[in-house]
Amino acid sequence: MSAPAIWKGILNIGATKLPVKLYSAVDDKAVHFHILDASGHEPVKQRMVVPDTGKEVPHEEIRRGLELEPGTFVTFTDEELAQFDPKESRDIEITRFLPPEQINHQWYDHPYYLGPDEDADTGYFAFARALGNKNLEGVARWVMRDKHYTGALQARDGYLVLVTLRHADEVLSAKELPTPSGKAPDPREIQMARQLVAMMEDEFRPEDFKDEYRDRVMQFIEAKAKGQKPKLKVMKARAATTSLLDALSASLEGAKKPAGGKRVA
Repeated sequence: MSAPAIWKGILNIGATKLPVKLYSAVDDKAVHFHILDASGHEPVKQRMVVPDTGKEVPHEEIRRGLELEPGTFVTFTDEELAQFDPKESRDIEITRFLPPEQINHQWYDHPYYLGPDEDADTGYFAFARALGNKNLEGVARWVMRDKHYTGALQARDGYLVLVTLRHADEVLSAKELPTPSGKAPDPREIQMARQLVAMMEDEFRPEDFKDEYRDRVMQFIEAKAKGQKPKLKVMKARAATTSLLDALSASLEGAKKPAGGKRVA
């Protein structure tokens, strides 16, 4: 891989140990602005101040605190919190393998590639192929940069992917949603919804997923950098429909018409 590795570890599968390198599988393309003084374009620094008095607090006098009840805090020093840091390790322990459908997408957090390190290419690619053929995911545990992680180990395009998983108390169940109080769905609505889903069934095309906001902002920035005075086009909101049946009917009509405007038979 040409991307720089961000961490090294040892993938432990039973008695098998594979040296690996961790690479980020995503690239942040968001527009990040600097905070500047309007007149001189000098970078502006933030200060830690007491809101009521405006008094600036030096770094050495800052403490972390947890509010137990309004106005009551338990404070901690960096040294006190450091005692809870996990022991440093390079081991990525695989605890079990299971079908991928057992892990709901809500659990997935951040994806990484696991690439082979040193002379482990043969064992690495053999294991990646075996995992892909089995269509299973491994449950992994490891420590990286003073933090415990749990993740799902997957095989994708001949390489290994490690996706960090959220903790159990972070994943909410649909059972926690309010109980529906309205009338039951109309059978016609269900039938039309099924037709709409069937008509819109298609393949996943990554090129369709673009950050339109970023593209418009970058076009605006590039024009301003050239001395132009561009105007952003106003995005028109879609008209609201009066009922679900009306919305489904309109959606079905729209799905029948391709880009050229001709109706599909």
